[in-house]
Amino acid sequence: MTATTTPGAEENRHPFPTVDEIARHCQQHDEPETVHIEVHLTGHLDPPRLRTAFGQALRAHPRILMREAPRRWYTSRYTWELTDGPDVPPVSFPEPGPNALKRARTRALTEAPPLTTSPPVRLECVPHPETGDTVLFLTINHTALDGPACLRVLATAADLYGGRGNTPPPTPPPPPRRPPPPGLPSSWARPARVAPGTPEARPGNGMLVCELAVPRRPKGAPYTVNDQLMVATARTVANWNDEHGVHRPRRPLRITMPVDDRPRDATMPIGNGTRLVGVPLSAAELQRPTPALLRLTAERTAALRSLVRPQLGHGATLLTSPYAPVAWRAAATRALRTAAAPWTSTTLLSNIGRIPYPLDFGDGCRARAVWFSAPARMPRGLTFTTASTAGRLHVALRWSRTLLSHGDGVRLRDLFEHHLHATQEEAR
Repeated sequence: MTATTTPGAEENRHPFPTVDEIARHCQQHDEPETVHIEVHLTGHLDPPRLRTAFGQALRAHPRILMREAPRRWYTSRYTWELTDGPDVPPVSFPEPGPNALKRARTRALTEAPPLTTSPPVRLECVPHPETGDTVLFLTINHTALDGPACLRVLATAADLYGGRGNTPPPTPPPPPRRPPPPGLPSSWARPARVAPGTPEARPGNGMLVCELAVPRRPKGAPYTVNDQLMVATARTVANWNDEHGVHRPRRPLRITMPVDDRPRDATMPIGNGTRLVGVPLSAAELQRPTPALLRLTAERTAALRSLVRPQLGHGATLLTSPYAPVAWRAAATRALRTAAAPWTSTTLLSNIGRIPYPLDFGDGCRARAVWFSAPARMPRGLTFTTASTAGRLHVALRWSRTLLSHGDGVRLRDLFEHHLHATQEEAR
């Protein structure tokens, strides 16, 4: 089936925002920019009913029903074209089997939904091979959308499917403006890279998911769980680099932290709505006692989070100005990205936080675990994504196979668990 463009074609065409355009310029076939969301439910879903509910949810958030419009070589912008329905069925039910989950995870990392068909997302419903319960895999082309936006659409589908309330709590107000704390490592300093492990011959991303306890913190502590995760991530990478011969003096780590200020209710703007903040930590700072490092990290993340700036910085905004045909600017952007690779952040920590929706489909079928994973293309090559559901922390490590292998991922997971545990034991 093919959807048509909604009436008023010109009104339903929108130039790519800056984030979308940069991602579109830098697409690579070997390492597609996908976001993977994996929702484990405590029950079963009826296929026709799920198709209907998800289709209604897409129409309730029409910004997701879009495709990249055809263009001529001299066109100065990429353009999104809104449609009145899906071009292809967005929901599928793959064959069950003992390897069904593994195959679905692999597809989520290797097969990006195309931008030329609406919507640029794919929902797969897979029976869990051990429990028989349902696992939903939502695969997103990150050029068009991000994980929190698509989770909002899925929450709407759950509401329509089960008739239950999936209204999240009110969005907290934005943090007050704070001046940058003194002693920040220079933003011009080249950050440390993740040391290579045992690269695999095949391209693409690998992934490992695990479930941990949400770290405890003393009542009234001046830091948050996000700060504990930041410290654990930094020390994990520093520990890994030490094990792999990255000798002192070490370069500072810089960890990209997505910040999302959008409301979580039905008014949430659908698209790529997060802004990226770089949190630097020097080698000397990582040697501080854990309580001191947590306080330092809390001050730094709060100040950086409160800064008002474009999503990818002022440079990206200038880079996407339509001063020339988009094909020429794409070539320039790719060249600049290659030249700037040594200054790319060390890694990315995307903490979704507590899932704000119950994802209750009714009849006892609701989310018991939700995993996200963010793209891990080189030169960064490694990302950590965390979310909490039902009092448990769900962690996904994703890496470029040109940098690390599955065995390396297991070691990084063990290091992360160790350092996360240390943030609660040593900070008492």
